[in-house]
Order: sequence, then C-alpha cells, then structure tokens
Amino acid sequence: MDGKTLARIGAIVFVAVAITATAIEMNRKDVSPDAFATQGRPVTAQDPLAAELLRCSEIGEAGARDPGCLKAWAENRRRFLGQPAPVSSPAPVAPTTLFPSAPASADPVHKDAAPAELTGPAQPEVR
Repeated sequence: MDGKTLARIGAIVFVAVAITATAIEMNRKDVSPDAFATQGRPVTAQDPLAAELLRCSEIGEAGARDPGCLKAWAENRRRFLGQPAPVSSPAPVAPTTLFPSAPASADPVHKDAAPAELTGPAQPEVR
C-alpha cells in the first residue's frame, strides 16, 4: 500500500469516529448535575440566608434599600470572609418606674405640661 491510500483510509476512519461520537452525544438526554442538587428540597429548607439572598436578588434594585437585604448581604460577607459571628449584647432592659402604684396623673413630667412652642430651627446669634 502506498502512503496516499493509507492517509485516505486514516481520514475516513477519523471522520467516521467523529460522526459516531456526534450522533451518540446528540441522542443523550440533557441531564445537568445542578438539577439533582436543588431538586430534593427547596432553597428555604437548605439555608434561610440563601432564601433571603434569593429574595433580594429577585427584587432587583430595591434590594439596596431593603434593610433585610443589607443584613443578609452583611451576614453572607461575614461567612465568606470566615470572620467570627458578632457577639450579641444582652437585650436592653425596659426602664422601670420608681413608684408603680402611683397614678399616672402624679407624674411630674406629664402633669400640666404644655407643649413647647415650635418656631423652627434656632438661629445662631450674630455679633
């Protein structure tokens, strides 16, 4: 066999393999691995933060003004950077009255208190 014939047979085999591989790939069902990962449970069951981030992404530009989105983004940033969780301070205690049995009318602050006259912002004194 001479070299030309051998090259032609090699090219024909190569084209036949390429066509066969293309036909097999076209007949496969399109199954993406991401579909299996999220199919089992909804986003809210996975992580409440993920659900909030999804909500924020869906509301678009209004998310920049939403306090819930700002908190979610801060928490996501904290988790991503590997920073420790902030130490939560104890809840503030509501002020108690000194004399809880005294009637409300005996309160000196509110008794006969006239509202202050509002004239506008104070003007600085010019010298």
